[in-house]
Amino acid sequence: MNQRLAIFHRVPGKVYLLLSIIIFGLASPVTRKLIDLGKQHLIDGRNPISFCNLLFVGNLSALLLLIFIYGRQISWQIFKQFTLKDWFGLISVGIFSGALAPALGFLALDLTSVNNVILIGRIEPPLTLTLSVLLLKARINYWVGCGSLISFLGVLSIVWLQSSDETISMMGGKLEIGTGELCAVLGAISVSIANLISKVSLNKIPLGSFTIIRNILGTIIFFVIVVKLYGLIHFTDVFSPFLWQWMLIYGAIIVVAGQLCWFMGLKSTKAADVSLATSFSPILGIIAAYLILGEIPNTSQYIGGTIIMMGIMLTQIGVRQLNQQNLMISNTKDADIQAGFKGI
Repeated sequence: MNQRLAIFHRVPGKVYLLLSIIIFGLASPVTRKLIDLGKQHLIDGRNPISFCNLLFVGNLSALLLLIFIYGRQISWQIFKQFTLKDWFGLISVGIFSGALAPALGFLALDLTSVNNVILIGRIEPPLTLTLSVLLLKARINYWVGCGSLISFLGVLSIVWLQSSDETISMMGGKLEIGTGELCAVLGAISVSIANLISKVSLNKIPLGSFTIIRNILGTIIFFVIVVKLYGLIHFTDVFSPFLWQWMLIYGAIIVVAGQLCWFMGLKSTKAADVSLATSFSPILGIIAAYLILGEIPNTSQYIGGTIIMMGIMLTQIGVRQLNQQNLMISNTKDADIQAGFKGI
């Protein structure tokens, strides 16, 4: 088993990032497709693949696969090595990334279009960057800052131009945001907070332990919230064979493979690589929505998407400049060290 896992560790982190972005791009269209499929196979008038069942059973099936792969990283000896800070980080990630983010994302998919969820979700990278600068003292330049701001404005333009029957008034009635769009924004904020915590926590906690504990906490938290709000009857069809046959596939590819590739990529790449990989996310997501669902972007999505892509291009210019500056600094330090040795 260890030899098999060692093979995966030899794969470059950038490859893992690219694979995770492709999988995440498929996630929203596939989720909507599964929910629509469930509507065609009702059980006593109920959809067996409701978003609650999909999230709960999807996490359970993913958990079984994760335990099979990383079961040796779950032991009392490993748990005793975790500090109080580590457990706080794990619980926080479980809440934000394991429960809130997917629940809000699925709810958004039920209330608005897949393209809206994909494009509005682009608020996450500039938010993550802002938090990294404020909390982790990350260095950025003019281009990165401008690109992130423009991407954020692109998301706002989609919300501004979008017309929805069910809206919530904000800013004195000047800005209206649909409930689905609001859920997409809150879900992106949850992902941003979780990613920031994960970046810090991954340095000490084994990947398998981290992912399994995150899934367990997220599943339990989500289950408790749903039971408190709707009661156990909401999970009546949770043991449906039709649901489980699709969730085993969904859990293996979308949940397990996506998470493992993402965390493996985060652990062995720089922030610049993550930024470049995530820049392809909206394009892949929109293409997947068209191929899987036949969903064509509307005018507001074309306008906002174009603005977002402009911001992404500017961000990549800034990231490239930062990489060149860091390389020059590293080469200068190496030259100084070599000169010091020659002088001895």
